[in-house]
Amino acid sequence: MIIVTALTPVPNKFITFGTCVKSMVMLKTFLFIFLGGGLGSVFRYGTSLLTQKFYTNSFPLATFFVNVIGCFLIGLLVGFSNKLFATNTDLRFLFITGFCGGYTTFSTFGFENIQLIQNNQLGLAFTYIGLSVLIGLLAVWFGLFLAK
Repeated sequence: MIIVTALTPVPNKFITFGTCVKSMVMLKTFLFIFLGGGLGSVFRYGTSLLTQKFYTNSFPLATFFVNVIGCFLIGLLVGFSNKLFATNTDLRFLFITGFCGGYTTFSTFGFENIQLIQNNQLGLAFTYIGLSVLIGLLAVWFGLFLAK
């Protein structure tokens, strides 16, 4: 076991080689999520621009499209994850956590609710849906109120 004491920020605490390797793996995971999230954000913006080019009504169709497409993508990617990412979990972090998370967090919301429903937790699913919408709207209103 290699002990690195020169990097120790706190006296009497040791950083082992194993800890350094785990930290590097975690850093690599964060990097994949970061890259996927950035790419997802750019695609979200592109989807919004494209939608607004052809649709100018007051209904927020661009956001609606992004949310539906994101839900479809996370379902597709999770459904195929054993085939697509069986040997490479980095791709799971890049596409599912990163890209879908950057594209829309609504996809995660949809997926989590489907999991609750599939696990016969209907009450919990509808509570989560209702509270998320209600408290989310109240939080936006309160933020706007505070900013005045």
